[in-house]
Amino acid sequence: MDKIYYFFLFIFSFARLDVTASGNSSVTADQSALLAIRERMMTSGSHQILAKNWSVTSSVCDWIGVTCGSRHRRVTSLDISNMNLAGTIPPLLGNLSFLVLLNISGNNFHGELPRELVQLFRLRYLDFANNNLGGELPSWFGLLHKLQFLSLENNRFTGPIPPSIANMSSLENLWLSNNSIEGTIPIEFQNLHNLKNLDRRNPFKNIIIVVTCIIQTHDSCTFAGAVPDEVWNLTLLSSLDFGDNKLTGGIPEKIGNLQRLELLNLGNNTLSGSMPAGIFNISSLQYIGLHRNKFSGTIPLTMSSKLSKLKFLYLCQNYLSGVIPNTISNASQLVYLLLHGNELTGSVPSSLGSLRNLQFLLLASNRLSSESSNPELSFFTFLTTCRFLRYLTVDQNPLNGFLPSSLSNYSTSLEVLHAANCQIKGNIPVGISNLSTLLKLDFSSNELIGSVPKTINRLSVPPCQSNSTRRSSKRKVLLLVISMLGTAAILTAVGVAILILRWLKKPKVSGGTKSMSLAKYGRFSYYDLLHSTDNYRDSNLVGKGSFGSVYKGILSDDTVVAIKVFNLQVEGSLKSFDKECNVLKSLRHRNLTKVLGSCSNPDFKALVLKYMPNGNLEEWLYLHNNFLDLTQRVNILIDVACALEYLHYGYDTPVVHCDLKPTNILLDEDMVAHVSDFSIAKMFREGESILYTDTLATLGYIAPEYGSEGIVSTRIDVYSFGIVSMETFSRMKPSDDMFLGDLSLKSWVENSLPDALQVIDENLIRPEDEHFTDKLNCVILIMKLAVNCCRESPGERMNMKDVLVELKKIKQQLLLTASA
Repeated sequence: MDKIYYFFLFIFSFARLDVTASGNSSVTADQSALLAIRERMMTSGSHQILAKNWSVTSSVCDWIGVTCGSRHRRVTSLDISNMNLAGTIPPLLGNLSFLVLLNISGNNFHGELPRELVQLFRLRYLDFANNNLGGELPSWFGLLHKLQFLSLENNRFTGPIPPSIANMSSLENLWLSNNSIEGTIPIEFQNLHNLKNLDRRNPFKNIIIVVTCIIQTHDSCTFAGAVPDEVWNLTLLSSLDFGDNKLTGGIPEKIGNLQRLELLNLGNNTLSGSMPAGIFNISSLQYIGLHRNKFSGTIPLTMSSKLSKLKFLYLCQNYLSGVIPNTISNASQLVYLLLHGNELTGSVPSSLGSLRNLQFLLLASNRLSSESSNPELSFFTFLTTCRFLRYLTVDQNPLNGFLPSSLSNYSTSLEVLHAANCQIKGNIPVGISNLSTLLKLDFSSNELIGSVPKTINRLSVPPCQSNSTRRSSKRKVLLLVISMLGTAAILTAVGVAILILRWLKKPKVSGGTKSMSLAKYGRFSYYDLLHSTDNYRDSNLVGKGSFGSVYKGILSDDTVVAIKVFNLQVEGSLKSFDKECNVLKSLRHRNLTKVLGSCSNPDFKALVLKYMPNGNLEEWLYLHNNFLDLTQRVNILIDVACALEYLHYGYDTPVVHCDLKPTNILLDEDMVAHVSDFSIAKMFREGESILYTDTLATLGYIAPEYGSEGIVSTRIDVYSFGIVSMETFSRMKPSDDMFLGDLSLKSWVENSLPDALQVIDENLIRPEDEHFTDKLNCVILIMKLAVNCCRESPGERMNMKDVLVELKKIKQQLLLTASA
């Protein structure tokens, strides 16, 4: 019995020794791979980080950018992004066989990718973006079956895309833009069933993106020729957008096979032939854009009742003939119906009156006429049931009839009524004065008789803007253009009205103004913005600030924008407008608010910005129905840190935001954060500090040296970022009533460390949650980071480069926790 006992004891001890030796050997292999990276680095400033930190005197798991698994102590994550490293990628990197995340983005690596990386079969996240890597895309990518995220953008990769990439069955995100990739996307990409995001900035020249769910082109690319026949076989397609190109040929009937299609945009090409009836049998369609082409023939008469989801139907500016089909009313949810600029004949069908959600009906420049049996233009009557109708244009049609008295029954939403050059006869109905919301009324070049109704003076025109005085940006201008053939007085009035309208739309800018450098973005007239915001209606107000208000607007091309209107009666607002123009004209970053254009008159200043549908961070922290989970909060902080790192280091002249706070952190449709409001930003030379006497930043977020002495440097943004980080994870404002005397949000959080559980938002993590301890540790690390950002002395605070590196490490730990 004793012999058996000692035998098994010997075997067990030997096995343990073997496992230990094997483990040590594996760790040594990880160390060798990392040291090979260090040796490949060329001499540069940040290389010293690795030279000093990656030392054999300490554990690999303690090296900067390295994360190890808790059980086997193997390297599972390597993030050396944005460290200004240079060199080639060593083949030994493929020995990190337990690697789940690899991020070397934002450096200066060059050369081709070593094939040995195919050994990293556990990889889920691979980011090589923003380097100088080159060569053809390797076919062995297809062997990384667990990879979910692949970013190769902003490199020098060439050649075609290997079809084997379609073998990455788990791939969700693929970013390839700004390379020199050629050829076409392999049809095998339709097998990437998990693909959610393919870089919308088309990375290819003169080719078409073909994927499972989305086909889309980019404004900077121009495609010519016919649409590849393979496209019509992608039955899982939900979005097909080839608008604004030079496509030719026709659309085959088998487009009807795309029964999951929600958006079809082929507008502004040179497509021809007839419109296949199959398009109008796709029940999932919400948008059909076939405008500005050379389509001919008739609109299919048998439009299906399945089109119950269709809201946008753009068939304008083609060569369509025949009648407007009655069956168009089967698209019961239509909001936009644009048929102008064709050769349509017959009368306007009465069935259009059943489109109760219709807002835009454009029928101008066709050959439409009245019903021969009825001298009145009856379509004006049945369209009165469209209670949301805003635009109605029928000008340049031989209608040849009389205006009905029912014209006075139009909805209170009607803003534009154009019926010029339509052979309209008789009198203008007296009840037209009931149309109190009209902005434009045009009955010119008709055969009207009689006098203008006296009641029309109810449609009063308020005074136009004056150059000499500044008035409120919320004034409401109602422009009425009524032209009648008959008397010279009326013609004169028309001429004056047209001149006024042109004066309103003309940019009135004094030479040499800094803000005019924004002209390259886009110039908007006062009237454009007035109309897009519905006369700056309160329901479109999305926020107010020190220098003005922000409104949601919808431009004439249906683009949703945010319009920041400066209140010029507030001291400093004009300077603020010029400041934002001067700063934003030069900055380009995905985490900064994008400027689309401006409007600048002597008494009106506004910026037109990209609209952020998810509001701002403060709303998500404090509104009752909103909630941000742990990963979302970390991602938002990383986005903000990326923006600040770019402002401080990514541009020729460092930019200090000076007013970072949750209301200035906007969230787009994908919950990506964008830093906004540069009205008090400062620009100066790197390392410089400036003294300002006008401190306009928000109390609670303001750095002590800025608030008390007016000293501005990049470190005041770091301080504000620390406060925002504390607020994001504690859900406590620095202005909360509990913070009195010496107690502040900063001291409250700092005193809670190293535990911090008592200051963390109670809804964020709970003890019963899976991986509670790991999640808590991540939040504690963020709170420690925030405290280090808020040191009293600016010199003791971290810089945003280091902050970003630490935040990315914390995110990696979260990813590893989630995948454990």
